[in-house]
Amino acid sequence: MESVNWRLVVQRLIKSEMSLKGIRYQDLSDKLAEIAVVQSADNLRNKVNKGILGADLLLQIMFVMDIKKIERDRLKDIAKTLMKDD
Repeated sequence: MESVNWRLVVQRLIKSEMSLKGIRYQDLSDKLAEIAVVQSADNLRNKVNKGILGADLLLQIMFVMDIKKIERDRLKDIAKTLMKDD
């Protein structure tokens, strides 16, 4: 697991949650604005696609998307998939 690209794990995690909940980047931007976090849809798309988020933004995204928990096994599954893709 030491060779896992954790940025790709973040990317896949957020994208999968957005897909499951039917949330687009504009929706995410609007939800963040409701808690006084200003991020344009394009800016969010770039950050998520690169997997580069500060811990604060990751937590804010989890909060507005109502992600109750991230299970370790789910992270392991994503990481294993990424390692197979290489």
